Amino acid sequence: MIRHCVFVRFRPEISAGERAEIYAGLNALVGQIDGLLTAHFGANVSPEGLAQGFNDGFIMDLANQAARDRYLTDPAHQAAGSKLVAALQGGRDGLIVFDMEI
Repeated sequence: MIRHCVFVRFRPEISAGERAEIYAGLNALVGQIDGLLTAHFGANVSPEGLAQGFNDGFIMDLANQAARDRYLTDPAHQAAGSKLVAALQGGRDGLIVFDMEI
């Protein structure tokens, strides 16, 4: 299984409602893209103070590397991802992606 971890820095003017709408669009991909099993979204609640401004994020579990690769190239993912990137501080510089095999 691949755990796809994404940490983001939203622009300050992006409201909680806009964030929820972006996350809903990404969550809608579960069941739509073969092998995308789960998605979880939320704010950073760590007390360590090491987030470097990446105060929101999400984790998606994919069945395997082939499922991850399908997800990355799927037009629905690319459309939802474009909405996310447009809301981030610095665009693509406002996100970190980390995939791990579990």
